[in-house]
Order: sequence, then structure tokens, then C-alpha cells
Amino acid sequence: MDTTNLKKLTGCGGCTAKLPPGKLKEVLEAIPKFSDPNLLVGFDSSDDGAVYKLTDEIAIIKTLDFFPPMTDDPYSFGKIAAANSLSDVYAMGGEVKIALNIVCFPEKDDMAILGEILRGGAEKVLEAGGVLCGGHSINDEKIKYGLSVTGVVHPDKIYKNNSCKIGDDIILTKPLGIGIITSAYSVFNEKDEAYLTAIRSMKTLNKSAAEAAKSFDVSACTDVTGFGFLGHLNEMSNTEYTIVVDAKSVPYIPKAYEYAKEFIITAGGQKNRKFLARAVKLEIDDNPLIEILLDPQTSGGLLISLPREQSGKLLKELQKSGVDAAIVASVISREKPNIIVR
Repeated sequence: MDTTNLKKLTGCGGCTAKLPPGKLKEVLEAIPKFSDPNLLVGFDSSDDGAVYKLTDEIAIIKTLDFFPPMTDDPYSFGKIAAANSLSDVYAMGGEVKIALNIVCFPEKDDMAILGEILRGGAEKVLEAGGVLCGGHSINDEKIKYGLSVTGVVHPDKIYKNNSCKIGDDIILTKPLGIGIITSAYSVFNEKDEAYLTAIRSMKTLNKSAAEAAKSFDVSACTDVTGFGFLGHLNEMSNTEYTIVVDAKSVPYIPKAYEYAKEFIITAGGQKNRKFLARAVKLEIDDNPLIEILLDPQTSGGLLISLPREQSGKLLKELQKSGVDAAIVASVISREKPNIIVR
């Protein structure tokens, strides 16, 4: 099986391919707003998915995600892209029900490559407890893959991303550094332990973390993808509170720090830095760590905000189930700017 096309695209794929948050915001502001009392969460709130109420007991979550490869293994790419797409349902507090494939693939290439991508994606949908129902494909020189996913949630139990409460702690459920590690792989083409760790992390569903959180009073939740740790924390903020990050507590793949010291970083991280300039106050003097906090993640972990008196217990539950989680931030009374990194 010739995977040349995947190798060409490695390092520019995954969630690093996202449009910059500032440009996207400008476009979305020009779209007409929709008024429907059953639309509980729409695109205007920058949340992880849309939520539409069907009955007093059932609301559906709709989300869609796809991107170019970040690895030269088609099977792993399929798993990663699917895990990333499914994550938005978990971030909203829901359960995965059905999924549809979204495929861009060059018709002149080996269809066995596409078969491996789809096999990896289907296995992740199965692991999530969902059903893969079909999809849509187009001929495209640039390979891209992802899913349109439908989940369900009780209308009163939706996790929104910007409803933290003062006194909350925020837990991160996967280590950072994915974008930097995969960029380094595109430079050195070395599948070392850091790269293999990144691949394992990206292939891991957020299902276990989401299920553990359901036993606690979650105030807000989101997942960390292309806008990086600080970018998605910024989306968790609002005018009523400020989020304070304990930089020393943030988990990351150690090799990412070494790479960042050598200025092996991502263009997406620099876009995130520019967009967040006024929203984040950096009180640390550690540029490699700052790069990790800005680094775009693919299939990253959840950020779970909950009362401080419950955070330690949830952390233990997560760690007991094999989730590499840590308490990384706290929510305090409003200061400026939105986020303070200490």
C-alpha cells in the first residue's frame, strides 16, 4: 500500500488546519441569526456543537469535524479523525448515537488507503457505542476525513463551554504538546516514544472522562483542539469571572518542551498567540511552556469546570480509570483580562 500522499501531508493536518479564530469570528458575525425556542445552543455561542430540543426529555447534539492527515498511517488517521469528531458530543455532556463519514480522496490513488482510513474511523464509532450509517465522498487531491455526529442529551443536562462558576477548579484530561510533536515528526520523520505517545493520546476517546464527570456538578465543559489550551479556556470565559492557570500543573508530553526550546513550533500556535494577545496575561517567563499552552491540539482532552470541593474526587476517579488528568486552573471573581497564567 503506497501512503505517499499521507506522508506529504503529515505535519500540516489535524486541527492545525483550522481557520484562525479571529477570521472565523468575523465571518460568523455576518451570518443571519436563527430564532427558534428549541435551538438551545447555536453557532453564535462558539460552543462545541449545536443542541436542538425535541422533547422535554431529549435534545439532539449535532457536530461535524474533518481535517487532513497528521500521520502517515491511514488506519491511525481514521481513528484519530473519528475520535476528534466524536469528542464534541462528550464535551456537551451527551451520548453518541449515529455518525456519517465525510471523505475527500483522490480517485487516482490506492483505494486500499481509503479503506484503512474508514476502517479506523468505524472502529472508533463502534467503541463510542454509536452506529455508522454512511456518508459522502468527493474526489479531491488533498485527503481529508472526519465525521458528522449526532448525539443525545437531556435538555437540562447540557454542558456549555462558558458557564463556569466562581470557586470552580478546571481539570484537563489529556496532556498537551500534540501539535508540536507531530510538527517535529514532519521535520525528522522519527517515530520515537514522544510521537507514539501523541498518536495514542489522539486515538483515545474522551468517553471515559465524560462518563466519570456525569456523577459530579459540572458547571462547564469543552475539549481542546485547534485553538489550543489557552484558546479554548478563553472560550470558557465570560465577563463575570476570570480563569487563573497554574502553569506548573499543566500536563504535557515532555519532548514537546524540548522541541519548543529549539523553536520547533506550529504556525497555528502563532495564530493563537496573536488572537489571544489581549485576552491572556502571562505572568510566567517560560517561552517553551507558553508555546505548549498555545499549541493546537488534535483530539485533545476535555476541560471540565466543577466546584473545588468536588474536583479532587473527580480527579481521583479519572486517574483510577486511566485518564492522564490534572487540575490546571481555577475560576475567580472578575479581573482583567479573561485568563491569567501564573
